Amino acid sequence: MTRALGWVIDPAFEDHDTGPGHAERPDRARAVREAVSRAGLAARYRAMAPVPVSDRDLERVHDVEYIRRVERACASGERVLDSADTAISTASAHVARLAAGSAVALCREVAAGRIAAGFAAVRPPGHHAERDLAMGFCLFNNVVVAARHLQVEQGIARILIVDWDVHHGNGTQHLLEDDPDVLYFSVHQWPLYPGTGARSERGRGPGLGATVNCPLPPGSGDTEFLATLEGDLTSAAEAFRPEFVIVSAGFDAHAADPLGGLRVTTGGYVAATRIVRGIAERHAAGRLVSVLEGGYDLDALGASVVAHLETMAMEAV
Repeated sequence: MTRALGWVIDPAFEDHDTGPGHAERPDRARAVREAVSRAGLAARYRAMAPVPVSDRDLERVHDVEYIRRVERACASGERVLDSADTAISTASAHVARLAAGSAVALCREVAAGRIAAGFAAVRPPGHHAERDLAMGFCLFNNVVVAARHLQVEQGIARILIVDWDVHHGNGTQHLLEDDPDVLYFSVHQWPLYPGTGARSERGRGPGLGATVNCPLPPGSGDTEFLATLEGDLTSAAEAFRPEFVIVSAGFDAHAADPLGGLRVTTGGYVAATRIVRGIAERHAAGRLVSVLEGGYDLDALGASVVAHLETMAMEAV
């Protein structure tokens, strides 16, 4: 039986202009579009148009004043927000709303059973965005906005977020660390920006134990990366039994990436996708959505996304 799959891959995400020489550039979205086109994957995925996030969904995660500050800064023509690495343009607030809204829309379609799984090739990325602070190229925290939507609007009780970006998702951790119903799992390089993500960071209050960090030293490759997913992630997921799986799918742990020091290969992402898809199949009726985070070598990014999508589309794990 063919798996019904959906994606949001659209030129609209190229309108977020970060300026010359910036690593998180429009060419990233263009490279993904071109790679999936060359791979002939369109016949296996249903294209969905990007949609802006609602105020209701966004305000569950970010302070209202922060949202307005993002909008004012972009409208006024400012070029950075909160930190020098988070570049913006006049279109950025709108594109960031499309990024968060597209993650929500894919999750809603999967939760309703209209598609089995999905992928959102969005930018700006989101996992560094805090409740009231832009940082690390991120404006709104796309995966947390989607997770909160699933909890409140779709009645999903337990959500697993797997973050395999080379950088730790400080914003995702901090926004969720007191929630026992969202398991945040991160495998990332350490030491590296933003300096969070130690194993000792395990959540707080009722969420203690629902944060699992697995830092890897520079130079780690497929062996260490996949051992972490097969061991720590699988064990945590078996105990948690998620009803929905979201992947913060950064591809900057790739050996070719200029911003990290891990040595994961494109084949490593194939194996990683099999692992998270297997978890989704065992516990969550296959419900899986991945949302693009980092990945800054254009060839490696395109190849890794294609490998990820082909593996998601396989008939059996």
